[in-house]
Amino acid sequence: MTLHIDHVSKQFGDFTAVDDLSFTVPKGEMYGLLGANGAGKTTTFRMILDILKPSDGNISWDGRVVDHRLVGYLPEERGLYPKSPVRDQLVFLASLKGIRSAEAKRAVKSWLERLEIPQYETMRVEQLSKGNQQKVQLVAALIHNPELLILDEPFSGLDPVNVEILKREVLALRDAGTTIVFSSHRMEHVEELCQHIGILKGGRAVVSGDVTSIKSRYEEPDLFLETDRIDVVTALPVVRAVEPHKTGHLVRLASFDDSDAVLGALVQAGASVKTFMRQPVSLNDIFIKEVGQHVS
Repeated sequence: MTLHIDHVSKQFGDFTAVDDLSFTVPKGEMYGLLGANGAGKTTTFRMILDILKPSDGNISWDGRVVDHRLVGYLPEERGLYPKSPVRDQLVFLASLKGIRSAEAKRAVKSWLERLEIPQYETMRVEQLSKGNQQKVQLVAALIHNPELLILDEPFSGLDPVNVEILKREVLALRDAGTTIVFSSHRMEHVEELCQHIGILKGGRAVVSGDVTSIKSRYEEPDLFLETDRIDVVTALPVVRAVEPHKTGHLVRLASFDDSDAVLGALVQAGASVKTFMRQPVSLNDIFIKEVGQHVS
């Protein structure tokens, strides 16, 4: 089962929200769809869900029109009924996907236990913290065992412990064969979870492909250095710039081959060197370079 987005565009009058977008997500893979607010991510999700029709192009699931009953969707905005008890509304939402009441109640109990919130089964959603509401909303997306799962900012409002709980379950779903499209402004989560990504700007994909290959294309010959003789490094002709960075300095070189000259000069000067390492490029660095916005 493969999700195909094939040269898809979406116009609203004179405004183009998505412009000639293509990507493929095979069964059991998690694809990161990234971009600043307004880049076209949500519009793309709504087209996959058949809420919106593409102006051009085609979206298919294993060569056929995407069946919404096979899809789970966790939107960025809360979509729960605040006055309704957790179990009642999850059973209702499951019924919309064709799940019978008895089966849905068993699934609710199982998922609440897996997400470590079984004590909230009979409580109203408004009585829960934002993080626990997010967990309940995830159950709503998963209760019918979807083949395709769309996660839009799934870790929003979660503390680090609950982020790890959700990541554990999402990875288990991926490993069991669920196809996942994932969006987040937390690039460290994207790097950890996704093998392939697309970065959107103005509705167009400005970066796409395998994460490792993308990072190699953007890699710079920079060193991260912690030493008591940064003056020695600054004076070297092979060094283009030295910038304070975290607990040390970022040393920018014309070529990484020049790192031997940097290390040799420090040794000759009798310098104390705590850290001497190549500075890896991050998805956050690439995002800022291509989109021009910092994400956090």
